[in-house]
Amino acid sequence: MIFAAGLGTRLKPLTDHMPKALVPVAGKPMLEHVIEKLKASGFDEIVINIHHFGEQIIDFLKEKDNFGIRIWISDETEELLDTGGGIKKASAYFDEPFLVHNADILSNVDLKAMYDFHLTSGNDATLLVSPRKTTRYLIFDEKNRLQGWVNKDTLQTKPEGFVYRPEVQKEYAFGGIHIISPTLFNYMGDQWTGKFSIMDFYLQTCHEAQSGGYIKEDLRLIDIGKPDTLAKAEEFIRQIH
Repeated sequence: MIFAAGLGTRLKPLTDHMPKALVPVAGKPMLEHVIEKLKASGFDEIVINIHHFGEQIIDFLKEKDNFGIRIWISDETEELLDTGGGIKKASAYFDEPFLVHNADILSNVDLKAMYDFHLTSGNDATLLVSPRKTTRYLIFDEKNRLQGWVNKDTLQTKPEGFVYRPEVQKEYAFGGIHIISPTLFNYMGDQWTGKFSIMDFYLQTCHEAQSGGYIKEDLRLIDIGKPDTLAKAEEFIRQIH
């Protein structure tokens, strides 16, 4: 599943007339880079959610003949559902583990290796993480199972009651790519409806559902969310190819 529904407000004025997923990087829309990487990794069925200028994405996919694979649209035109709500809305498409990828992320991750890891992990969800320096970290136990979240600047933690113990726990930054087994939907009860964040869901259910980390020590990743990263992304593409 590719998240392509965002408003792209940080990329204005580019996104005043097009969806963020179609903003070009090195001569091709971000969405095309992600689809090509997924195809090269063996994925041949993709769900894409749309909202902001969604018709342009539909037209682009038609023009490209769906890149020769099966692509479904999860239409969020009426209401933007955030990451968790978007995944739940599209849940009928998934009867086996599926990879979730933001349209505005480029990385050096071997997606097939990550998917294969998930299949043998016993996890309901596997999150790409790395030791990248940041202020907000996901916290894992010695078995790399998700325990909570901490903001190092404010000392805020999630879920409620979570106490971070750095002497026995590990901190990693989330990389925006995850793999979910349909078993995860068993934990999305009635309280998880409409618009909600998948990260909030992971944290609230981490002691019931099994959410684990896929640790990539040498992760190179760029989030093309702002105009200054757009220029860096062109150089990044040259480096990872």
